[in-house]
Amino acid sequence: MNARAFFKTENAERYLATLCKHFGHKVPVSHEPGSGRIELPFGPCTLHADAAGLGLTATASDRAQLDKTIQVMSSHLERFAFRENPELTWTFTEGAEA
Repeated sequence: MNARAFFKTENAERYLATLCKHFGHKVPVSHEPGSGRIELPFGPCTLHADAAGLGLTATASDRAQLDKTIQVMSSHLERFAFRENPELTWTFTEGAEA
């Protein structure tokens, strides 16, 4: 089960790096310019940054785990990007990870 959100911002790469660095102290993270993956205990979240903004894709085995991943990622992005007041709208899909 997947959910996707997009945050339109000119600071996408900065937020991607900040999220990866923050979570890298707690869980496995991979990060390179323009993309990252955070391995949360309830499910991974992949991130993609480009000139348009920051895309997030959360994946989990069930809705409860997916909701936890979404809550953690959303709350942290809101904290790090508070000046821009991100309001993420997550779109849910069934199936394999994107």
